[in-house]
Amino acid sequence: MRILIVEDDRDTREWIDGGLYGEGYVTHAVADGREGLALAVQGAFDGIVVDRKLPGLDGISFIRAVRNAEVQSRIIMLTALSETHQRIEGLDAGADDYLGKPFSMAELVARLRALSRRPALNRESPLLEWGPLVLDPTRHSASCRGERLELTPTEFRLLDILMRHAGNVVTRSMLLEQVWHFHFSPRTSVVETHMSRLRSKVRDAGGASFIETVRGYGYRLQLPTGPA
Repeated sequence: MRILIVEDDRDTREWIDGGLYGEGYVTHAVADGREGLALAVQGAFDGIVVDRKLPGLDGISFIRAVRNAEVQSRIIMLTALSETHQRIEGLDAGADDYLGKPFSMAELVARLRALSRRPALNRESPLLEWGPLVLDPTRHSASCRGERLELTPTEFRLLDILMRHAGNVVTRSMLLEQVWHFHFSPRTSVVETHMSRLRSKVRDAGGASFIETVRGYGYRLQLPTGPA
């Protein structure tokens, strides 16, 4: 399952992110409600874990906006144990479940498993497309000019992030945090190594490299200006 985490408290966010990653989930964590909404409405997440109190856009408004956009992702709202009315408000807004703080990772994982066992929704997640590149988050597949890209899980995650920020620079620090869950910049060439392999596979499939290195910053998915 692909899980979006929207939680402004850094310690809690990193704890949830690391815990779910350790359980085999593909995670994406953000601290702001509006940033989370921009990702959620793409419909590429199986589940969303969202805090009740958020900067930018509070959890209740976030859930309503997600449901108004007809996004069918399962939503678990996090809230304080004493705030009964807020839990009810969250469920009425469209949350599938709530979890009172503090909670254990085991309980969160159990609730996500329970939600995943509910009948499948008759709604496909939209494809991500950038020029001849197509990525299907639901089927975990990618192609270039109709040719399937045989990607490792890490390469798929890198391409997923690049396509969600297509045209914009994705920094090395962002990649280290979102793919390898490093919240610092270690002296390692892991990003460069995997990005080089991904670039080669895209080039071999499409005849051109769409992954541009922005020296001193990171990488950008950019369509070539000349013939492919």
